[in-house]
Amino acid sequence: MNISPPDPMKDFVDRQVASGRYSSASEYILKLIREDEKRTAEEKLEALLLKGVNSGDPIEITPEYWEGKRQQLIKRDQQRKSAR
Repeated sequence: MNISPPDPMKDFVDRQVASGRYSSASEYILKLIREDEKRTAEEKLEALLLKGVNSGDPIEITPEYWEGKRQQLIKRDQQRKSAR
């Protein structure tokens, strides 16, 4: 993949590398891509959480509720392992 940014952007990237924080322009660009991937994943998670919060009637979350969920996950995991 080749990227040809305008001169002001290229100068900015060069300054970032010259600052010593990055060993190359590629390293800087890869860092930006990773940060964007992380931000996108966080936005997706937030949207899913909001969808969950806004769906259905609210329920009380108690220690017993969490223990029940924990037991469901353990059972599901055991079923998956035994199906292999």
